[in-house]
Amino acid sequence: MILPIVKYGHPTLRQRGAPIERVTPEIQRLVRDMFETMYDAHGIGLAAQQVDRALQIMVIDVRGVTDRPSTLHLGGAPADVDRLMPLALINPEVKPAGPVCAGSEGCLSFPELFSDVSRPESADVSGLDAEGRRIEFRCGGLLARVIQHEFDHLQGILYIDRMSIGDKQKLKPDLDALAAETRRRIEKAA
Repeated sequence: MILPIVKYGHPTLRQRGAPIERVTPEIQRLVRDMFETMYDAHGIGLAAQQVDRALQIMVIDVRGVTDRPSTLHLGGAPADVDRLMPLALINPEVKPAGPVCAGSEGCLSFPELFSDVSRPESADVSGLDAEGRRIEFRCGGLLARVIQHEFDHLQGILYIDRMSIGDKQKLKPDLDALAAETRRRIEKAA
C-alpha cells in the first residue's frame, strides 16, 4: 500500500524514532508499504518518519543509480551492492568513517529542493533486516550518503540542518512556503 509522504513542517519529521522491540508481521507490512511508497515516489531511501511513523525503520534501494557509485564490504571483503538491495534497516546503528565530502542531496519530504551536504564518505552500519536477522557491513559512496541521510531522519534531524548557512538561506523562501502549506494541510485535516 502506498502511504502518504509527509512534507517539511510536519511534526513527525522532528521526532526521534522509537526502537522496534520485535519484528512482527505488522512491522514487516510497514516495511513492504515503505518500499512501495519509496518506489512510487521515485526515491532511493525512505525513513518511517516520512510516512508519519516515529520508528527506527528505514528502507533503501540504490540499484540502478550509475552516476553516483556505491561500495559495500561484508565481513571485511568487497561485495556487490546489489546483493544487499533492496535494504530494510531496523534499529540501525551508523558509525561514520572516512573523510568528509560534499554531495548533492534531496529528500522526498522536500520536493524539488536540493543542496550540497557534507558527510563522511563511508560508514559502518549494523541493525536488523526485515526478517529480524542481524546484519553488519561497511558502505561507501552513495549508499553511505543515503544511509546517513535516512539515519538522521530516525533521529529527527533533517538534511537542511546539515546544509551550509548560505545554502539554507537561498532555500528559505521555498522552505517557508513548504512549511506553511504543510501547516495548512494539517489544520484542514484536524
